[in-house]
Amino acid sequence: MNKVFILLIFFLVTAVYAKGNAEVSVQDTNEVIALNKQAYDNRLTSPEQTIADATKALNLAVKLNYQSGIAEAYRVRGIGNYYLNQAGASINDYSNALAIFEKLNDLRSEAKVNNNIGNLYLDNNNTKALEYFKKSLAITEKLKDQGLMASLYMNIGNVYYRKNSFNQALSYYNKSDVIFAKLKDSANLVQCLQNRGVIYYNLGQYDKAEKLLLAANRSGKQQDLNKPVASTNLTLAALYVRQGKFDQAEKIVQEGEAYARALKDEKLTTDYNYTIYQLETKRKNYEQALHYLQLIFTQDSLIHSSNESTQIYLIQEQFKQEAKQKNTELLLIGQQNDRIKFWAVTVVAGLLLVVVALLVNNVKRKAATNSTLTELNAEVSRQKDNLDRVNHHLEEIIDERTKDLQLKNKKLSDYSSYLSHQIRGPIATLRGLMNLEKEGLVDEKECITMMDKCVSDIDQKIIEMSDMLNDGSKTVIN
Repeated sequence: MNKVFILLIFFLVTAVYAKGNAEVSVQDTNEVIALNKQAYDNRLTSPEQTIADATKALNLAVKLNYQSGIAEAYRVRGIGNYYLNQAGASINDYSNALAIFEKLNDLRSEAKVNNNIGNLYLDNNNTKALEYFKKSLAITEKLKDQGLMASLYMNIGNVYYRKNSFNQALSYYNKSDVIFAKLKDSANLVQCLQNRGVIYYNLGQYDKAEKLLLAANRSGKQQDLNKPVASTNLTLAALYVRQGKFDQAEKIVQEGEAYARALKDEKLTTDYNYTIYQLETKRKNYEQALHYLQLIFTQDSLIHSSNESTQIYLIQEQFKQEAKQKNTELLLIGQQNDRIKFWAVTVVAGLLLVVVALLVNNVKRKAATNSTLTELNAEVSRQKDNLDRVNHHLEEIIDERTKDLQLKNKKLSDYSSYLSHQIRGPIATLRGLMNLEKEGLVDEKECITMMDKCVSDIDQKIIEMSDMLNDGSKTVIN
C-alpha cells in the first residue's frame, strides 16, 4: 500500500512539473513564431524592421533552445539583409538556417532557404541561381506546397528574364500568377503584375505593359509595399521616356525616387539616376544628362558584383568547415541539458522512491556517458585541428584576392583619370560653343554640327573606356 502511495505522489509531482514547463514553452515559442511572421511581413515595406524583429526572435529562440525558431529567424533576417543588398550578411544567415533545418529534417524549410539563396545569386550568377531554384522546386513538388511552388515559378521566370528569354519568363510568371490568385496572396500578386508588365515592355507591347504596371503601382501603394512600388515606377518611367511622355516620366520618377530613398536601396537609387539620364538626354538637356551620367559611372558595378559573388563563395566554404564543429558543440549542449533534466527527475524520484536499483542504473549510465564524452572530446580536438588548417588556407586565399583587388583598383583609377582627361577637351569645346551661340557669334546650324561632333567624341571616349575595362590586355596611354 505504501509503495502504491509513493508511486502516485511521484507521478503527480512529475505531471505538475511537466505541465508548468509546457505552458511556459508554448507561450514563448508562440512569441518567437509571431515575431518571425511579423518580420517576414515587413520585408517589402521596411527591411530594416524585418532585421530588427528577426533578431529579437532569434535571441528569444536561443534562450529557449527552440531550434526551429532559431532557424526561421536566421532565414527571415537573411531576407531582410537581401533587400538591403547586404549579400555577405544574408548568405551567412541563410547558411545557419539551412544547417539547422537539415538537422531537423525539415524539408519544406530547406526548400524555402534554397529559394532564398537562389534569389541572392540572381543578379550576379544566373546559372547558380537556377541551380538553387531547381533544387528547391524538386523538394516542393514532392511536398505539393502550392505557395512555395508559385514563388519558385516566379523566381525561375526572373532568371529567364535576365537571360532575355522573355517568352519563357512570361510562361513562368503566368503559372505563378494563377497559383497566387487561388491562394489570394495579394503581396505576391503585385510582384506578378510588375514582372509581367516588365516582360511586355521588353517585348514592345507598351499598352499591355502600362496597364499591368499601373495596376501593380496602385495595389502596391494600397498594401504599403514600398519595394514593389519603387521597382514598378522604374519600368513605368522608362516606358514613358521611350514613348516621349516626358512629363509623366518625370512625375513617376519623383515618386519612385522617394520610395527608393525610404528603402535606403542604393541599387535602386542608381537605377533611377540612369533613368533620369535617359530622360534628360531625350529632352536634349545634355548638361544635366552628363551630370547624371557622371553619377552613374561612380558606381563600380562590375567590381561590386564580383566582390559580392566572391564573398558569398568564401563564406559558404568557411561555413561548411565550421558546420561539423557547430554540430558537435550543439550535441554537447544538448547532452548537457539532457543530463540536467535527467538528474533533476532522478533526485525527485530518489527522494520519493529511494530505489537502490535506480541509483545503480544511473551509475552505469554515467559511465557510458563519460565514455561517449571522451570520444566526442577527441573528435572535437581533431575537428579543431582540421579547422585551423582550413582557416590558414582561407587566409592565404583572402590575401591573394586582396592583392588582386588592389591591382584592379589601381588600374580602374588610372582608367578614370584617363577618361577625365580625354573628355575634358570636348566638354570645354561644348561650353565654348554654347557661349558663342548665346552671343550670336556663330551660325546655329554650324554650332549644332560642332556640338554633335563633341558629343560623338565624348561617346567614343566612353566606349573606348568600356572596351579597356572589359579587355584586361589594354592599358591606359597617358
